[in-house]
Amino acid sequence: MTAGVAEAAGAVGALGLALLIVAARREARIAGLAGWALGCAGLAVYLAPHGHHRLLAAAAVLGAVGAGVGGWIVLRVPWLLALATLACVPARFPVHVGDTQANLLLPLYGVVAAAAVALAWDLFGDELHARELGWLAWPLAAFVGWEGVSILWTEDVRQGAIELLFFVLPFGLLTVVLARLVWSRVWVLTLYVQLAVMALAFAVIGIVQYETRNIFWNPKVRVDNAYAPSGWFYRVNSVFYDPSIYGRFLVVGILASLVVVLRRRVDPLWAIAAALTLGITWAGLLPSFSQSSFVALMVATFVAAIVLWRKRSLLLVAVALVVLVAGGMASPAIRHKASLSHVTSGRSTLATKGVKVALHHPVAGVGVGGFRRAYAEVAHLRGKEPKAAASHTTPITVAAESGFPGLALLLWLSATALVLAFRRVGRDYDGAARLALGLALVAILVHCVFYNALFEDPTFWALLALVAVGARTREEQPA
Repeated sequence: MTAGVAEAAGAVGALGLALLIVAARREARIAGLAGWALGCAGLAVYLAPHGHHRLLAAAAVLGAVGAGVGGWIVLRVPWLLALATLACVPARFPVHVGDTQANLLLPLYGVVAAAAVALAWDLFGDELHARELGWLAWPLAAFVGWEGVSILWTEDVRQGAIELLFFVLPFGLLTVVLARLVWSRVWVLTLYVQLAVMALAFAVIGIVQYETRNIFWNPKVRVDNAYAPSGWFYRVNSVFYDPSIYGRFLVVGILASLVVVLRRRVDPLWAIAAALTLGITWAGLLPSFSQSSFVALMVATFVAAIVLWRKRSLLLVAVALVVLVAGGMASPAIRHKASLSHVTSGRSTLATKGVKVALHHPVAGVGVGGFRRAYAEVAHLRGKEPKAAASHTTPITVAAESGFPGLALLLWLSATALVLAFRRVGRDYDGAARLALGLALVAILVHCVFYNALFEDPTFWALLALVAVGARTREEQPA
């Protein structure tokens, strides 16, 4: 398949998903789902390795059978889709797609296939849902559509196809199906218990890694640890490929347990169990040495204090900011007037050149997946895929690839999601659950400012859906 056909497939798939998100009529939604499926199929054929046709055909048949069985299960117990999604979040494996290596959530794609089958069955049956995402429908559809259309002018069609096929299109559809869930206190509690147990287990593995100096999966982390300036500095990644992804997952688990401790003090057993889980998970977060995760946790904790204690939290926030500023000024790098690039481990330089790419293409950007090549041109880097051109900031990447319209759409989506998450958060059980979802969303959005992996994280897409479910439930309750 030629690059031109792949570009058309990416645009059709993204526009189909956008139509599925916002359309109110059944016929339009079916057309959107069909466009999504055709786009995914076209991109898959374009990216498929040559010379393995029989193996790929057999895998497709087995996948279709598995998707049918999974769809049948989802139709009967819809909340299992949320549990399965959470269970698959850590299952990220390095895969070579042609000359490009990507860390893909392979098991999760089976969950997405099952969700697509369940959605198709509903659409062709007695469909009662429309615009499940509520206020989020239009900003999400606009962003997905614009992101997908930008593949038509991308500077790297293969990388753009990878981002659409493996992240935006499947996770966007998963968001639609998860948003169809009916709020259930039992299932929300089950989801928290699963999250807490997973975070606890991963934290224990991380602590053991730190004590034994044994790292899984990622050889780059081993090399970095070998050249660490101090014996106590040793980054761990638990079962995840990257320490920052590991840290981000633990932060979400810590925030959920924090809400249980603060809001469910009337249930001593739950509060004690959550406090113990929080403490051990925090201990597992420390050896990740993920600065982005620490900042995300700190900001989300400040937000929790403001939501829970209102004006009384201002003094606490002020004291914390004073401590942070004093600690920063006491840093040897700052006291010796080191450069900003040195203090930020070179990320300020990456951000500066990324902004230049965005300013050079302010209207349409360089297209989805085109950041690396455009950055290499600005920085005068050699090679087809220079590693030094990797982005570390999602907003800058979006501005560079989708132009400032894409950045505006991302801000619209993020702001709408946060408003829905924290709008009229009560002190009852449902309010505590919605608060936990909102804090997790805050943490992930803050994390993406320092680590470019927002759309590759299924947790972000799932949170959008669950925030919409919680907001819909809150609006349906009597005032």
